[in-house]
Amino acid sequence: MTDQAVDTSGPAGVAGTAGAKEPPDLTPRQFFGRERELKALQEDIERAGLDTLAGRKAARARVLLIAGRPGSGRTALAAELARRLVEPGDYPDGVFRVPLTEPGGERVPAERTARALLDLLSVTTPPGADEDELSEMVREAFAVRRALILLDDAVDAGQVDPLLPDNPDCLVVATSTGPLTGIPDVRPCTIGGLDAGSAVQLLARTIGQVRITVDPRTAETLTEECGGQPAALTLVAGWLAARPGASVADVAKQLRDQEDSPELTAAARPLARAFRLVHDSLPPAAARILRLLALAPAGLADAHTASALAGCSVSAAQTTLDDFVRFGLLRSNGAEQPQYEVPGCLAPLVRAVLEERERPAEIQLARARMLERTVRRLQACRAVTEPEDSPARRRLAGLPRSLRFPGPEAAAEWLRMREPALLASARAAVGDGDLDTLARRLVAALVRALAVHRGTENAAPVLYGLHGLVLDVAERRNLHREKAAALLNLADLDAGTGRTREALARYRAALDAGRAANDLYATGRAMESAGGAYAELGDFNRASDWYGRALAQRLTQGERADAARLYGRLGAVHTYAGRYGEALRDWRAAAAGHRRLGDVPAQARALSEAARVQEYAGRPQESLHTCREAVDLARRAGDVRLQAALELRLADTLDRLGDPAAARLHRATADRLLGEEGSAYEIRSGSIKT
Repeated sequence: MTDQAVDTSGPAGVAGTAGAKEPPDLTPRQFFGRERELKALQEDIERAGLDTLAGRKAARARVLLIAGRPGSGRTALAAELARRLVEPGDYPDGVFRVPLTEPGGERVPAERTARALLDLLSVTTPPGADEDELSEMVREAFAVRRALILLDDAVDAGQVDPLLPDNPDCLVVATSTGPLTGIPDVRPCTIGGLDAGSAVQLLARTIGQVRITVDPRTAETLTEECGGQPAALTLVAGWLAARPGASVADVAKQLRDQEDSPELTAAARPLARAFRLVHDSLPPAAARILRLLALAPAGLADAHTASALAGCSVSAAQTTLDDFVRFGLLRSNGAEQPQYEVPGCLAPLVRAVLEERERPAEIQLARARMLERTVRRLQACRAVTEPEDSPARRRLAGLPRSLRFPGPEAAAEWLRMREPALLASARAAVGDGDLDTLARRLVAALVRALAVHRGTENAAPVLYGLHGLVLDVAERRNLHREKAAALLNLADLDAGTGRTREALARYRAALDAGRAANDLYATGRAMESAGGAYAELGDFNRASDWYGRALAQRLTQGERADAARLYGRLGAVHTYAGRYGEALRDWRAAAAGHRRLGDVPAQARALSEAARVQEYAGRPQESLHTCREAVDLARRAGDVRLQAALELRLADTLDRLGDPAAARLHRATADRLLGEEGSAYEIRSGSIKT
């Protein structure tokens, strides 16, 4: 066994599924030994690779692999290596960490890993982008950086390879249980338990040197009982620290007396024994909270999560979680609104004892309580942004004080910090299938909170995934109205990122769902949006057909404002198609509709487009007359910018009619209306929105 050590600082960062960037997540406060491994890893960075030996320049980032069992301190070693490499400035763009395995042992999807890295880089990702597109974006982002990427708990090479930058100035450090076959030129640095000296030093740091000095041989025996595993030693040290009267010999004997599950391997027994010792010595209420933390989404919990799971007060849950941190059962991010993480090596043990000690009905009830609490917190998170006299604020006042936020800033910070757990909660709730009503409420509340705090455009990549979850539930439960709404939302996001054909397919599927639900709003919106998609694709015949269907429905329902808008849509596609007669009729109909509604600015815009069509059709005198009519309407409406734009259009028409003097007068009027240099050119270069 080589010179080995472990970081005993506790938290290594609450990364969840969103990743973590150093500092503080990767900077250990105290690190023992492992100098030989650290030296070997640093030398491996400079070692000539296969490309270099073949006379070629290295095309990709070097990959270092730290292999070891969960609980062996492999992540702490990776963090210490990262710290030593970054401090002297070798990687000035920083360290970026993402986990590749969920707390339950499932692989993190490649799309989510890539998006997490891009989020850490503050690179905006398009909503709905697939795994290949996002992985390419990761490689492009790191191609211009000198950074260290820490990929924690890789299952296989397939998770790592797509994320490797094509840049030898970057370094990738991966941790795994075993070798990553398939990535060339990687030699694993395999670690096991701690040597006796480092293990005893770890114990002394927590329980004090005196208790070690009293019986040093027993202390060494204890480290052997723990297999030298840092995680097991940390748990045992926490148990001893909580019991000043207990001796090292006491805990060594209790570990030996533990009964092992027959399926446990010899290497897994020390950690399992240490966990059982700590769990079984907890008060019943605290032990139950610990077991129920196996249900915490993404392994991340706060006091409200624990309170809802166990059905206890928030203050009692907070105290218990802080105790767990001292025992080595949890890690804390130490923030003002603290968040706690179940260490990955303990997550399977916590889940196993949950399934052993709790009835399925109790587990499901705890999960339902947690989802209900999350929904209420999200509702409070959104409501705090509403005006004081709004219905949402009045409902917020009826919530218990512990569920409220002191202000929008605190709510936004909570949402930012808890986002990985909230998204994981939504995915788990939808995947469970037994709590669909709660799952739908949770997703809806999360969508609203993200939209109000971050803005729909900025939150679009996250919202895309949430709308997909709504669609999953709607299809499973045959909820046609919700299916139509989810499809429309997804299609809008597809259309906004240039995936027009995909958007079109979803609009047509939304139309079918809307018809099945007899939802006239959904069917009308789907037909209109399909028309817009066809127009974007340049298929103006189909665009006018779908706009026409939507218009017929609006007219039947007496929805005059929507009908006036759709006449304008039809006028636009007929103009693009060169069908000026039909376009002129549609724009006149749009103007008439806006006039009946009393919307003077919209009437002026519709007439201005009619004037444009007349000009395209070679009828400049009629265009001039219509444009003057539109100018008068804009003046009556007090829309200075619209009036200025129309004055410029008049000037252009007069130029073509051979009246430059009159054209100059109208341009001067436009400049005077705008009152600032350059604005006339801005408006002239733009379009008049109808």
